[in-house]
Amino acid sequence: MTTPALPHNELDRIIELADFDLDYGSLQHQFKDLTMLAAKVAGADISLVNLIDSFTSWTIANHGLPVEQLPREEAVCQYTIAEEEKFEVTDLSLDDRFKDKFYVKDDPHLKYYFGVPLKTPSGNAIGSLCVFDKESKPLSPEKIEMLKIISGEIVNRLQTYRAMQQLKEDAKEAMESKKRVAHDIRGPIGGIIGLARVISEQGDENNMEEVLQFINLIYKSGNSLLELADEILSTEAQQSANAKLGAGESTQLILKEKLEKLYAPQAQNKGIRFRVYTSQETEAIAFSKSKLLQIIGNLISNAMKFTPPGGNITVEINMNLDEQMNELCITVTDTGIGMSSDKVGAILNGNGFSTAGTGGEQGYGFGLALVKHLVDSIDGKLMITSEPGKGTVFHITIPQAKIAL
Repeated sequence: MTTPALPHNELDRIIELADFDLDYGSLQHQFKDLTMLAAKVAGADISLVNLIDSFTSWTIANHGLPVEQLPREEAVCQYTIAEEEKFEVTDLSLDDRFKDKFYVKDDPHLKYYFGVPLKTPSGNAIGSLCVFDKESKPLSPEKIEMLKIISGEIVNRLQTYRAMQQLKEDAKEAMESKKRVAHDIRGPIGGIIGLARVISEQGDENNMEEVLQFINLIYKSGNSLLELADEILSTEAQQSANAKLGAGESTQLILKEKLEKLYAPQAQNKGIRFRVYTSQETEAIAFSKSKLLQIIGNLISNAMKFTPPGGNITVEINMNLDEQMNELCITVTDTGIGMSSDKVGAILNGNGFSTAGTGGEQGYGFGLALVKHLVDSIDGKLMITSEPGKGTVFHITIPQAKIAL
């Protein structure tokens, strides 16, 4: 099996893809028109938009072939992202790299491939726009140029999507802040109004001692309002200066559903039992979903790679509650081949390494280094327990600011 050369900026590439913080299973409608256009421009049967992380080629939009994901080593597009402008194979069945792939040997018997890397303004190829056909018919320079224009529009939409998600989150945070202020001042203001009404209704029956007591209570209620205002202003300023989390929020139940949708097919293909568990007591509490799909997804894909058929992979999600700050806890456990203490140390130091998986899967070396980078970027902690032949346990804790429901 021929392993393609990694892009020279592979770690930067997968970090930037992770920064988009995408749910790969929910983007079809945003790019469906562009895949149809690409197929029409190329005169091809099939067009795909693929985003490629350390382990998987995720098809976020398709035309002519209902595919959602492939192991990275099975995808032709893994070669495209290492090219500057394009990658073309005129006959897949005659190319040693692809002639034994299932989509070439079996239905739909694909023969021709042309791909354009999806390059961000920073120069990282986070995926590809590609077309396939059952006949070999190379594209003209004019058609190639049009496909490049379409690939640029795909990147523009991805950037716009990221910006819109951030704007939505900013607006939601502003609205939640207003709701909190309204809720918190209702009590003190109600107390002031009630005390004032009592004084007014008693009229001449008020004696000086009672009036002084009422005034003292009014003073305390008013002072609590001032303290609340100071607290809100201080908190808002701190959040503005130190905001690190990205857009959106989730719950354990929503995250469980997404993980099962994205990774259950991989487990089924390899004959692995895959389960996701939540904590019933805290499964409906909201938390920031920033980077979570990328972090957990890379850990699951790594576990799939190193767990043989018949093995088990479990993901456990829990929330530790505290008055000031909650803590999201994620544990990914596999019954795979395990790791030596040297490899565990390398991961915790942010260094990548690569070995072949139990099913011959190719290694790309940066998946776990990316996990460490992402966990650090959101002030989380990563712990690893593993022994050769005894599986691996990844345990992650991430601080979570309380989110109003």
